[in-house]
Amino acid sequence: MGQIVIEGIKLYCYHGCMEEEAKIGANYSVDIKIDYNFSAASSTDILAKTIDYVVIYDIVKKQMAIRSKLLEHVGKRIYDAIMRHYKTIDKLNVAVSKLNPPMNGNVDRVTVYIDN
Repeated sequence: MGQIVIEGIKLYCYHGCMEEEAKIGANYSVDIKIDYNFSAASSTDILAKTIDYVVIYDIVKKQMAIRSKLLEHVGKRIYDAIMRHYKTIDKLNVAVSKLNPPMNGNVDRVTVYIDN
């Protein structure tokens, strides 16, 4: 068993319930944690035997580019797309954070966690 963690995928996107968010956009950060058996990859040194984190980044970037009102929705899309692409994943955690959300207060981020 092993784990790959990709932290701090930073993207500028247009998610949110308010129309201003659709026009102005905001900064987001996405973290991915994947548990899987990487014994074949560690013994063979073959990229095709592991989870390619460049592919994961591309999946996240593609899903984050599709506007959603809710972080829960975009997070679930990312989760589903990764699970469809890599069927050997034992456990997947997706965290989507909106940085400096438009709220009536000083808040660093709001994060939604999706996992199995």
